[in-house]
Amino acid sequence: MDVLVIDATHGGVKLAIEFSKLENYNNIYLYDIYNTLNTEDNEKLKIKNIKTTTLKDFKSKDLLVVSPVHLPLREDELKSNINAENYRFITHHEAVKILLDEFFKNFEKIPIVEITGVKGKTSSVFILKEILKDLHPLILSSLGIIQVRDSYDINLKKDISITPANIKQAVDLAFRIDNPICDMECNKSETTNNINYKSMILESSLGVTGIGDVGLLTNIVENYPIAKNKSNAKTAKSQIFKCSKIAIDKKTLEKYYKKESNEFKSKIITFSIDDKESNVIVENVEYSFDCTKFKVIFKNVKTITDRIISGEFKAKSFAPAPHHMENILGAITVALILEIPENKIINGLASYKGIVGRTHVKNIDGLKVIEEVNPGINTKTIEYSINMLKNPEKYSIIIGGDYGVTCEEINEEKVAKLLDGKTNLNLILTGAVGENINKKLNNPIIFIKDYEDAIDKSLENNLNILFIYRSDYHKLSLR
Repeated sequence: MDVLVIDATHGGVKLAIEFSKLENYNNIYLYDIYNTLNTEDNEKLKIKNIKTTTLKDFKSKDLLVVSPVHLPLREDELKSNINAENYRFITHHEAVKILLDEFFKNFEKIPIVEITGVKGKTSSVFILKEILKDLHPLILSSLGIIQVRDSYDINLKKDISITPANIKQAVDLAFRIDNPICDMECNKSETTNNINYKSMILESSLGVTGIGDVGLLTNIVENYPIAKNKSNAKTAKSQIFKCSKIAIDKKTLEKYYKKESNEFKSKIITFSIDDKESNVIVENVEYSFDCTKFKVIFKNVKTITDRIISGEFKAKSFAPAPHHMENILGAITVALILEIPENKIINGLASYKGIVGRTHVKNIDGLKVIEEVNPGINTKTIEYSINMLKNPEKYSIIIGGDYGVTCEEINEEKVAKLLDGKTNLNLILTGAVGENINKKLNNPIIFIKDYEDAIDKSLENNLNILFIYRSDYHKLSLR
């Protein structure tokens, strides 16, 4: 069977190279649909005898087509453009599962958690990191590929996307395949077999591979379109039901996955901050920017060994608002399914202090600065963030950011409508996003192009700051 990998932009080069290493495939082709191949990648392909092609430039008897879930071409369109006798279609996610299943045949089984959703993915990863730290997890997140040791973490690769192919890259980096870890960060005596990983936490943007012992779907707060409106977030993230057990926000399950809720009932475990019929709920929440206290109640939770457990415990963590508490509950649900002891869950939650690069609180000259920096900032994020302020009139609320940091762009009209109803607040818009939002407001507000100048102005006015910025955090040099 030949293999045609589509889309070099979102990991196709890596997938094509990996398929070239497997004995049961013949010719490997790569279609660079967005014309983004660079010289370095072209050289890698030549070394592996992988041919770049267009859809009509080759013939095949048996063809495996590997394409991303957001490809704007559907299967019937691909068939009408590809000259082949027999077709099999899989997604990039499914391809990674094939590759990982093959790879992990040589290793002892470890628990794997896959995380997807519209909001809260990265926060959930790092909450789980604290809970699972004794299991030395290997982590792929939008903040990097991270190896967790007993007393410190090693960032094996920064500035990485959470496309499916990078799951395989994370494994390769961690297990020394083709790309050794820097000797300055690791003992030279370490070998592939004695790097002591006992778990993996994998964040993915548009679905999961299905290799997860537990799949966590945080939410679908917006069912945004993908593949040029031929698909949507709900469809892409439905791959979560391929995992062995599924932890899912109950509102999301009921709104978007009624069919799946019946079909996969035996392996679904729900969580919610307000629906008491969920398997995992929270009560007596005392929200605080410093430390939120709460009680967790869980009932009829199906674990990875098919035990049914129920109970309750008190805990505290960084969760200044309800949407943060939802992330906490999702992580707790995963931990319960994995049969992590309650004391380790409680201690892990207490260790979580937020993430520099997502939600983080600090003080500057006695003033509180709340950072919500995220490449996926949208209207709901802005609304949630403003609503978590107990005394919003004491804050300067700075909103803005960049374009092109995720496939899902921000809806300026929706944000403008939200802000038009908040004229009593101290609002400042900044950056390219802020500039466009300002043009759509009925009552334009203060615009300061540079976010650092906006921060300085707020501090000069002796105001606390809520800084909501759509960007990759590593591009900012916040003080």
